[in-house]
Amino acid sequence: MSDAPKGPGPTPGYLVWRLANKWRTAVDQALAPLGLTHAQYVLLASLSGMERSGRQPSQRELADHTGLEALYVSKLARSLEAAGLVRRTRDTEDTRVVRLALTDEGLTAVRPAIDAVQVLLDQLLTPLGGLEAPRTDDFRRTLTELLGTPLG
Repeated sequence: MSDAPKGPGPTPGYLVWRLANKWRTAVDQALAPLGLTHAQYVLLASLSGMERSGRQPSQRELADHTGLEALYVSKLARSLEAAGLVRRTRDTEDTRVVRLALTDEGLTAVRPAIDAVQVLLDQLLTPLGGLEAPRTDDFRRTLTELLGTPLG
């Protein structure tokens, strides 16, 4: 055995990066049989949640909600519209604004995708005690705080 002191280990930034990559890879693999990419899932699942709360968001609102670039959301929305999963309509009060809604086909497609990602989330959070565990609540609060911290 060595008496040499151990280093401080990986930095938090490195661990966040590794976890984000692990998560993205797992989600991509889970969604591939459903014909969706991770980014498409984020848009569809977020839109589903917003609609359940009574909102019909604009592309900009959805971009802000997801953290995706507005131009990327526009591109994704157009491709999802072409696939019959999303409906894009001009706002009646401001024609510069494009509102998004899931089609019936989009609603049908998003449910199994949400279920598949939920299975992954349960697996990811098992070491913290599961989705409803106090450690998971602390983890969620910490992540929310870190995401709210301005950079640059």
